[in-house]
Amino acid sequence: MNLLGGHGDSGRRSGVLTVLDVGSSKVCCMVAKLKPCEDGKLLRGRSHRAQVIGIGHQKSQGVKSGLVIDLDRAEHAIRLAVDAAERMAGLTVDSLIVNMTAGRLKSEAFSATINLGGHETDEADIKRVLAAGAKQALRSEREVVHSLPIGFSLDSERGMRDPRGMVGDTLGVDMHVLTADSAPARNLELSINRSHLSVERMVATPYASGLAALVDDEMEMGAACIDMGGGTTTISIFSEGRFVYGASIPVGGNHVTLDLAKGLSTSIEAAERLKVMHGSALPGSADDRDLVSIQPIGEDMDVAQQVPRSVMTRIIRARIDETLELLRDRIAKSGHGAAVGKRVVLTGGASQLAGLPEAARRLLGRNVRVGRPLGVAGLPEAAKGPAFSATVGLLIYPQVAMFESHPARGISRLKMTGTGGKLHRMSQWLRDSF
Repeated sequence: MNLLGGHGDSGRRSGVLTVLDVGSSKVCCMVAKLKPCEDGKLLRGRSHRAQVIGIGHQKSQGVKSGLVIDLDRAEHAIRLAVDAAERMAGLTVDSLIVNMTAGRLKSEAFSATINLGGHETDEADIKRVLAAGAKQALRSEREVVHSLPIGFSLDSERGMRDPRGMVGDTLGVDMHVLTADSAPARNLELSINRSHLSVERMVATPYASGLAALVDDEMEMGAACIDMGGGTTTISIFSEGRFVYGASIPVGGNHVTLDLAKGLSTSIEAAERLKVMHGSALPGSADDRDLVSIQPIGEDMDVAQQVPRSVMTRIIRARIDETLELLRDRIAKSGHGAAVGKRVVLTGGASQLAGLPEAARRLLGRNVRVGRPLGVAGLPEAAKGPAFSATVGLLIYPQVAMFESHPARGISRLKMTGTGGKLHRMSQWLRDSF
């Protein structure tokens, strides 16, 4: 984070933050100024207002289902997106926060306790207990992406949000640790390093999307955020203001397009256009009468075929229902189904398919709304849609990352524990700027 210096009236400083969303269908880079909030306008847990000053996005290349499968092509797309954002912001970027979608994300719960010996809890004690909890999650070939306290306990009193300054004999913590396979994280980092950029921090896509698309009340009472992208769909569950579960499945909007291309034997471009213009996840009463023109592949390019819209809807619905059933199982298995209650927010580019909220209501048995990214100023009109939730969430993340613990062997091998590491400096900077 480049500090712009200059203290505000309250001693809070401004800074510049760059984020990169590497997706299966688009790569988007945003550069934002973080400005201290006036106290009256503070969203809970947010210390700064993000004002976007540069944005660049590109069609994604070399990425499939969230995994980098071609380093050269991925590097090319990343470079183009970052260059465009740099030009618009009028500055050069050297490091950025990036999201991670693939790598079999897995959420686990851990608990740890340390002895306080009756003295007041301080910053060092919190670090110690978080490190003890995170240490349990380190396994070979897996990386810890997030290790977050869900709640602290003093002696046997549970459910404390911030035990600093309180007195007790033992300090305990319940933690949510999200891990991922190392190789996909390393390959993503490689494709960014090859563009002469360093990764400041990797953030799980489901966490970022939830931060951007859920409102405070939803986070507090408990809600699930489903981000449907091109190549992957992620789900996050928040409860009592905390991120408690995250997962990703390698199915997204591109799979609907491929199903249509195969089922109607047309090109992928034509299938995408049909999906956007005429596609729906719900059958309509006039579907059998409405005819859709389809360009066949091959010799008869000029002879368009007429197909009832119901044929298209059946193909789309089969894939959407399968995806929603997978998500329903994930919510049930997460152990946080009760926390979600009736609240589900759909976001991501593929959430814009007609009839999808209704299909989700039917299959998930919960209330569903489509969420757009909230809480960031200066977004151009084109970037205000659900497709940009993950990118905007990355801008919000550093403001809420205060309590996050980083085991010594984390992604990027940055020294994130103790005093080293850019993120530590950044959250220290945000904390000092309060």
